[in-house]
Amino acid sequence: MPKNISRYYWWCQVSGWGFLALVMVLFSSSFFDQKITSKLIGFLAVIVFAGILTTHLFREVIRRSGWLLLPVEKVLPKFLIGIALSCLTASLIRMGIVDVLDLSPTTTRRKMDFLARLTFTTFDNGLFIVPWTLIYYFYHYIEKSRKQQLDTLKLESLVKELELKTIKAHINPHFIFNALNSIRALIDENPGRARTAVTELSNILRSSMQAEKLETVTFEKELNIVKDYLALEYIRFEERLQVEYDIDEDTLDQPIPPMMLQTLVENAIKHGISRRVDGGKVKIISDFTGDYHELVIQNTGFLNGSMNADGFGLASTKNRLQLLFGSKANFDIREVNGNTVEARVLIPVDLSK
Repeated sequence: MPKNISRYYWWCQVSGWGFLALVMVLFSSSFFDQKITSKLIGFLAVIVFAGILTTHLFREVIRRSGWLLLPVEKVLPKFLIGIALSCLTASLIRMGIVDVLDLSPTTTRRKMDFLARLTFTTFDNGLFIVPWTLIYYFYHYIEKSRKQQLDTLKLESLVKELELKTIKAHINPHFIFNALNSIRALIDENPGRARTAVTELSNILRSSMQAEKLETVTFEKELNIVKDYLALEYIRFEERLQVEYDIDEDTLDQPIPPMMLQTLVENAIKHGISRRVDGGKVKIISDFTGDYHELVIQNTGFLNGSMNADGFGLASTKNRLQLLFGSKANFDIREVNGNTVEARVLIPVDLSK
């Protein structure tokens, strides 16, 4: 047991029983006109000693037997038996010391037979030990509940962190392999442009490694990565790839998950542009809609089974939005105008800023 907890326990024990003795002294002198004598003080000291000793022993039984870990319905019979034995033990200790030192404050108790005195003293001790047990149990019950809540929150936080790291670990290799494929197609056709592409890729990887350490990045940083990525893809597709931007500059400082926009653009090219002989257009839109930052990625093509949210890229987008922004964020992908696929992300805007 930590020293500070042990010290706190003994402070409570001594102060609690000491306060009880003080109340008994004041009660005896006020209501029974009983003089405060050395015998009365000694008698109360015996009560305090017996109470501290037996409750401490009872506490050790509770701790070593693990009763506090049991549900209420199972621990209740054990506590009742423990209280009865504690009261009886305190009575025997109390009576033994009182008789040996002749500390009984009244002659009435001295005239009672042993069994009657034991019954009376056990009942008397029960008035103190039962409240002690209730206080001890409920304190630990509340403390255990609080600790379980903290452990649950820590576990949820850890799971969230692990999920985010797992998602990022999948995203970055996926992005690298696609970019390398684009560069590989250039090596024989245009070595000079391939060298430029390698430089562009190194810029993207540098930004990606920095983003790996963050939960969110500004939309402007993410957009710069996407522009580099599209520059690489343009080398492969040439005139077949058209890019259009419709960006509200006020949205550039808005936080978004790192690599999310790049994943959606990559998905648009992989499942849309690359499957069309004549290619098509990718359009990136960023604007405010009410209290949301709205991101829209449109590409020429049709929505098919491979572009449903079952794929890792789209599924990871949903997962990260849920982990970082909760149920307030939204993502959907749909077909519009008969030949365009639109991925739409809504991220709540922090109005306190």
